[in-house]
Amino acid sequence: MIKAAIIDDELSAANVLRLLLQRHVPEITEIAIETKPEKAVAFLQQYKPELVFLDIIMPALTGFDLLNRYDEIPFEVIFTTAHDEYAIQAIRFSAVDYLLKPIDADELKMAVQRVIKKKRAGHSSKQILANLVYNLQAKEEDEFRLTVPTNAGVVFFKTNEIMRLEGEGNYSRIILTDNRWHLSAKTLKDFEELLPEDIFLRIHKSYIVNKNFIVNYLKKGEVVLSDHSKIPVSRRKKTEVANILVKKR
Repeated sequence: MIKAAIIDDELSAANVLRLLLQRHVPEITEIAIETKPEKAVAFLQQYKPELVFLDIIMPALTGFDLLNRYDEIPFEVIFTTAHDEYAIQAIRFSAVDYLLKPIDADELKMAVQRVIKKKRAGHSSKQILANLVYNLQAKEEDEFRLTVPTNAGVVFFKTNEIMRLEGEGNYSRIILTDNRWHLSAKTLKDFEELLPEDIFLRIHKSYIVNKNFIVNYLKKGEVVLSDHSKIPVSRRKKTEVANILVKKR
């Protein structure tokens, strides 16, 4: 059973979200609303929720400003927002849940289930939210640090550290430039949608590579990366890979 709070300066939006939670998310048994962002910190200290639905864009105090008031954030967070693409990408890189307004009931249920699963796995929200703050302060998207929850805990690294990703069923193995690797519960499709397409290319159903590390293309249909690994290329991607090498020369 979860005690939740909604922080949103628009009362109508907060009431809609509360109704959706009452109808579709039985795990949440208590819900309180605060519509004045400047009073939110005191409200949360008194109410002590386990989960906060936090609007990003609010007058006087944004959702991110509110989190910055905490040395250690004592609750889980699901952001709610109607816009701000840069912030959304920073959130996605940080593995923090968000919901786009108007909020869809199915997406709401899935977001809450992910929070429950994350808590059971013992992943630290403090680290994850701290990385979100780092990403929001980055001047360019390629400076974002990716948050990857794994069985061994949560790891953080920049995209330029990723050499390639290998699909293993519903998991992905992430191989970094220093030969470290991490196994993530995200699929290659998840990473394909997240990682910048000007840097990463899915060259095969089981592989995504960082274009910057492609050094050669073999006639038998493989690329050679800078760590000497050989990765198969699907027929429909051969021309695109060849063009990458032409541009490098």
